Amino acid sequence: MKKSHSQSRRALCAVACGVALAFSSLCMPLHCQTPPGGETETPADKSPEQTGKIVPGDSAVEIEVKGLKRHYTVHVPTGYDGKTALPVVIMFHGGGGTAAGAMKETGWAEKADKEKFLAVFPEGSRPDPTTPANFRQNPQTWNDGSDRAIVGAAGREADDVAFVNALIDDLAARFNVDKDRIYATGFSNGASMTFRVGREIAYRIAAIAPAAGSDWLEKPEAGRAVSLLYITGMEDPLNPIDGGEIKLGSRSAGKKPPVREFIMRWVKMLKLPEEPRSVCDKDGVKGVAYSRSDDDDGGGAEVVFYTVEGMGHTWAGGKSLLPESIVGKTSDKVKATDLIWGFFKKHPRK
Repeated sequence: MKKSHSQSRRALCAVACGVALAFSSLCMPLHCQTPPGGETETPADKSPEQTGKIVPGDSAVEIEVKGLKRHYTVHVPTGYDGKTALPVVIMFHGGGGTAAGAMKETGWAEKADKEKFLAVFPEGSRPDPTTPANFRQNPQTWNDGSDRAIVGAAGREADDVAFVNALIDDLAARFNVDKDRIYATGFSNGASMTFRVGREIAYRIAAIAPAAGSDWLEKPEAGRAVSLLYITGMEDPLNPIDGGEIKLGSRSAGKKPPVREFIMRWVKMLKLPEEPRSVCDKDGVKGVAYSRSDDDDGGGAEVVFYTVEGMGHTWAGGKSLLPESIVGKTSDKVKATDLIWGFFKKHPRK
């Protein structure tokens, strides 16, 4: 189906304004998170306050953090009875995105039903909190610790780490949560937020898996060894593998560091050997792992780094609402959600 002229204009304007796209078993097909295209979406049709209790399915939750109303959507897996402690996967949408967009395009809710965990989709902050999120006019972003234009003044003022802490507390009050298996993942600006919580609340987060975003922080170092899985496309124009200036047409959108630079920063922070071993090399998908050779049970701290040949700024295996000329190609060579969940299962908090 062809995009309408107005849809293309909305998408191109969003990119030109510096709003990133909202969106990882080894070598298997990955899903994609795409932005809501400027349309307001309702993440769920019921809330715990409306139903009196949270039942299997999607529920919208509102909590107050430092005097501000913050929101998240939680997907409760089918068969949940409250007796078994469930893992938690927190998925941070990309810049300009929503919880609904992240849920639809990544496949985390469906994965939660199969594997029995809580899939959580928080909403970032937006310039005007009194009006609904809008990809072009009122974009939601995360305070990822950078000074980039995409985050904006409102985003940089938001205490998103406090929000995540409050969200985890709220989940624990509502559900039987396995506090040793709370994980974070995200795309683009949401990936950078994932890096941030992996550093700043390492005592609560078991492992992280950012995709196509940068770690903008050098300090603080994580208070415990938080294992990291990172995945990105080799042809990503908005998260270039070798770093450098990002161009949006003839305009500069700032600079990004080389991916290997912050990967190696985590390798050193976790005190891991700097010589990796190959874990995947198939059909343009390459994965290397930095881990200790004496880790017999396979559950010790590690950094795993995946690249996908030919893939642009997309969540591999899915669709992109923005033109290929702007974000590059998608890829179905690996399925991020399966890859990430397999990694998370290996790495409870210790």
